Amino acid sequence: MKLFDGNIKSKLPETGTSVFAVMTGLAKKYNAVNLSQGFPDFPVSKELIDRVHYYMKKGYNQYAPMPGVEELRKNISVMFKENHGADYNPETEITITAGGTQALYTAISAFINDGDEAIIFEPAYDSYAPAITANKGTVKYATLEYPHYSINWDVVVRMITSRTRLFVLNTPHNPTGSILKKEDLEILERILKGRDILVLSDEVYEHIIFDGETHYSASRFPELARRTLVVGSFGKTFHATGWKTGFILAPENLTAEFRKLHQFTVFAANTPIQYALADFVKDPRNYKGLGKFYQQKRDFFLNAIKDSRFKAVPAKGTYFQLLDYSAISDEKEYDFAIRLTKEYGIAGVPVAPFYHNGDNNRMLRFCFAKEESTLQKAAEILCKI
Repeated sequence: MKLFDGNIKSKLPETGTSVFAVMTGLAKKYNAVNLSQGFPDFPVSKELIDRVHYYMKKGYNQYAPMPGVEELRKNISVMFKENHGADYNPETEITITAGGTQALYTAISAFINDGDEAIIFEPAYDSYAPAITANKGTVKYATLEYPHYSINWDVVVRMITSRTRLFVLNTPHNPTGSILKKEDLEILERILKGRDILVLSDEVYEHIIFDGETHYSASRFPELARRTLVVGSFGKTFHATGWKTGFILAPENLTAEFRKLHQFTVFAANTPIQYALADFVKDPRNYKGLGKFYQQKRDFFLNAIKDSRFKAVPAKGTYFQLLDYSAISDEKEYDFAIRLTKEYGIAGVPVAPFYHNGDNNRMLRFCFAKEESTLQKAAEILCKI
């Protein structure tokens, strides 16, 4: 096809293909064990699939209401009340989205204007900064401190200016597997008091948390919750990333602004899947055991690589584990990750692309949301390097 020869002004001139797509493509090309992109290789609950099929056959195949299926919103409201003591009106404060990423992008689009500043914490999930930039905002980067990837709030306070409009939080954290403590949210609550700043809290791994730790949702802190949009993902919770169904909770005035853009972005999410999820989340047993389930996989993987030359700080949440390869190679992360894929048949994700300056700390991220046979095969390879 002949190319358009007019002027094209890119909104994201420095943005290339996602590192996840690159590494998954390489894994496929070289038939490598793929622990790069964050998707499970085990099946979705048969009961949940049967419920989707049931609603499809019942004829629930047309547009859902723009905010989402009412029954699902009601059940999310109950879930947050029981889990976090938070009150969200399902009619005016809960919206079903086409995945967590859509919720994040729409929220940023709704509240970031030309010249607004947004503070994110890096290494940061790769959708935050581009969404801010595309909406003519300015990204300011706070660096999580190694080895526990904690926040230095004294540094963060000094970053706030009269143009700061948004904080983007992520807990449990992708890519590091770290979590925010209760004190972190309390400190942030105090910092923001009296300031005209919103919070976007990415909590898509909320149920995947380990070692007896607690997920402290921003919704638990009343003064913080009144300025916060909380994002969740059923794809992460129920091993169905391809269904692209998530949700966002926020006070009524913030939800009203969010929905103004949501209706023109996707209008509504998948109808039969929403009805099936509404049935499934009624039973807390369908998500309460996720932490134990994934901790067993984390521990299996870490035990299997204990004799390798990789160094691990066990993840506190998510289904990602960082491994330090500084005892193995001085190569840059991207180069080392590519070489592992090509020469050894194991694919992970370099952490450098999660930093705006491509910081090279000789760390790779591996996804352990896999069958034990997959993890065992991966570990055998890693132990030979």
